[in-house]
Amino acid sequence: MAPIGPRKIRNPLAPGWEAVRANLIPAFLIQTVMLALFASYYVSPEVAETLNRLAAYKATHGLVFVVTATVLAASILPEFFLVLLFQKGRVRAQNFRNIVFTAPLWGFDGITVDFLYRSLAALLGDRATLPVVAAKICIDQFGYNVFFAAPYGVLAYQWKNSGFGSGELRRNLTWAFYRDKIVPTLFTTWAVWIPLMAIIYSLPLALQFPLFSLALTFWVLLLTYMTNRFAGKNGRPAAVVPGEIAPGLAR
Repeated sequence: MAPIGPRKIRNPLAPGWEAVRANLIPAFLIQTVMLALFASYYVSPEVAETLNRLAAYKATHGLVFVVTATVLAASILPEFFLVLLFQKGRVRAQNFRNIVFTAPLWGFDGITVDFLYRSLAALLGDRATLPVVAAKICIDQFGYNVFFAAPYGVLAYQWKNSGFGSGELRRNLTWAFYRDKIVPTLFTTWAVWIPLMAIIYSLPLALQFPLFSLALTFWVLLLTYMTNRFAGKNGRPAAVVPGEIAPGLAR
């Protein structure tokens, strides 16, 4: 697939739908796994016990668990898949540079997500009723994501893609950037995360963040795909050139 050049994208929604189509199978797989875990939690005492034990571990260790789980899911595992699938098992210095960038980025994001889940439970309750779950999804997807999560991720990766230019963040704080880069990301976010959030918010609060972490690796790969396309790169890291300074997780 030919890369998108630096020219303005005519249809700002196209990269988002392209990313969804290109990653449809992994999206379906992760949603299927999440649905299976959700069903197993309520029908299998063994699965319920395991997940409850994980929830208890999270409750005991608090932010340490939150940051560690997020960095593992969003920073280390994507690099592992990159090395395994696209670098023929060869670890390169750029993989470590990527982790140095993504670990604090996603670690902070994990803290905000955990705070969001706890705040929604305090505000709306920790009951899996249709009105409560729907309200949490709306606040999450059309509030938190629109005003913070999507801009935060896209701006950070765009800054990296530009070579950490000092004026890049300031130049991108415009409506045109939001329309052309963040709006496509939002459509992809909703396509992937609304079904997942219906599952996550239907579980007890203590299990919501651990289940979120399971889906985060896939989302980071999707976001990397889109931000690489925005930067005029191939979305998929089909070819990795040793020593190449590359944006995101793809080369």
